[in-house]
Amino acid sequence: MITTPITTDLLRGAVELDAAEHGLLPHRLPSWARAQCDDPQLTMAEAQPAGVRLAFRTRATVVELDTHPTRRAYTGVPPRPAGRYDLLVDGGFAGQASAEGGTTIRLDFATGTATTEPGPTATVRFDLPAGESDVEIWLPHNEKTELIALRTDAPVEPAPATGARVWLHHGSSISNGSNAVNPTGTWPAVAAAAAGLELVNLGLSGSAMLDPFTARTMRDTRADLISVKIGINLVNGDVMRMRAFGPAVHGFLDTIRDGHPDAPLLVVSPIHCPIHEDTPGPGAFDVDAIRQGELRFRATGDPAERAEGKLTLAAVREELERIVDRRGDPALHYVDGRELYGPADHAEHPLPDALHPDADAHRIMGERFAKIAGRC
Repeated sequence: MITTPITTDLLRGAVELDAAEHGLLPHRLPSWARAQCDDPQLTMAEAQPAGVRLAFRTRATVVELDTHPTRRAYTGVPPRPAGRYDLLVDGGFAGQASAEGGTTIRLDFATGTATTEPGPTATVRFDLPAGESDVEIWLPHNEKTELIALRTDAPVEPAPATGARVWLHHGSSISNGSNAVNPTGTWPAVAAAAAGLELVNLGLSGSAMLDPFTARTMRDTRADLISVKIGINLVNGDVMRMRAFGPAVHGFLDTIRDGHPDAPLLVVSPIHCPIHEDTPGPGAFDVDAIRQGELRFRATGDPAERAEGKLTLAAVREELERIVDRRGDPALHYVDGRELYGPADHAEHPLPDALHPDADAHRIMGERFAKIAGRC
């Protein structure tokens, strides 16, 4: 077996690759941006490699990848399955594996404490067909993943450029892939595959807050098509009022336009989410549901507070549509998130935790967005 150093030219979808405790850690925000915010939620989210994949050409028939995952678990709630690694060969799905082991961070809502449970490095192995192939290994979208070693039984070289348009997307945990089963099953990955786009996913769980450093990262990242999905984290985080929201959206879009003056830019409002449609945040874990072994969320605000400027999903949609219309930018488009997942979809595929779509809904959203992207 040949060990090939893991370098940035073997990675797609990552902004940086840095040394970490166990190996190399792909980042989706650059170091200067991470230095501007030490919020633990953001730190966790940007290190989850949603949309990040190893991409190489080889005649190997065996590939092994040593990794060290870090995942979260909740006391009293059934454990989530270990993150999945998806194998694509010449663009087609060819296998899947999980990495057992790694570090588990266990959260206990009863005591408000977190404990760290160390574990061993894991190895995922795939068999490849004979002959030269273009191989992609998509990393788990929902757990921090340190890359330690890549081994094959024949040499590898970076995969050639696909020539596809680069799609740069920013959003919340839904864009990060929450409740999707596998990394190519998140709605952005489904959309990219269906529309023939090269995905760079800046979906940041709990962290789509109109942060200026995220806008500057997008400004400086190559892109042919850009989308920003705005709203749910601002509502369930209860981080601003309507007075601040409008100028913050304008500023975010202005910064992106500084680097991409003519690229198609889609402003996507929130999908349908009953708990926050007309009820402001903050959002919270539903402790009663957790006592019953079920992870769910709830809204804690008062609908009457919308009159005081508190944000709801309905209010956010109205303002985003107005902002896009007023900017007079012919390459700027408003997309109502309910076109991706609306009330009728909720009736058929309800949000399992009251906040995030399930795997089937991710697929539906991705297929619908691909059609929208195809018109831009």
